[in-house]
Amino acid sequence: MALAEDAPVAVPSGMPVAFHDMRMDAPGEGAIYRFRFVAPEIGGDSPRPYEEVSGDMDFLCQDVAAGELSGAEPVPARIVISLMAEPVEFGDPSPGIRQYFEAYSLRDGRCIWEAF
Repeated sequence: MALAEDAPVAVPSGMPVAFHDMRMDAPGEGAIYRFRFVAPEIGGDSPRPYEEVSGDMDFLCQDVAAGELSGAEPVPARIVISLMAEPVEFGDPSPGIRQYFEAYSLRDGRCIWEAF
């Protein structure tokens, strides 16, 4: 499954989520693949708290990123899933825009949550 920018992705919480982009960098510890998604409901006047969407992030790793990376070279050392209330330039902290991040390792095709 090749993800297209702005493609909607159904997540367990039911909130609207769209794929934004994927980036890969390979520092000394191995390849890090970053999957970024726009989720407008985590921002605004009554944003969804992290606790409500953390399961969505697990789902996005397991059901989207892991499948996209099947057979990837270089092999993923880590997958980072990000949700942002609106598109943010990569690397720009954008303090006025809510963003959530989670990191996972990939073992035997399964996403394993890694504490930052």
